[in-house]
Amino acid sequence: MIHKGKDLSPEERVALERLAGRAISDQEDVSGRGLQTSSGISPTRRREILEQLNAYFAQIDVQRKPVSADQANEIIDVGNTNLHGL
Repeated sequence: MIHKGKDLSPEERVALERLAGRAISDQEDVSGRGLQTSSGISPTRRREILEQLNAYFAQIDVQRKPVSADQANEIIDVGNTNLHGL
């Protein structure tokens, strides 16, 4: 269900702003959606997936060129800028 920011009760506005981490404007359309967690993956399967991911990232790490902490931080900053610029 979609609501206009101007139509929110004070309690709804406060709750949504806390969840969003920012102010909600009166001109904004706001919607919320609840998602149920999936219990479809067994603990054994979760461990298998985790082991496969660890093996994959170990292979990637072997190929990675060493960089300084400053270079690593710069790479992360560029990635974050690109991600938030989408």
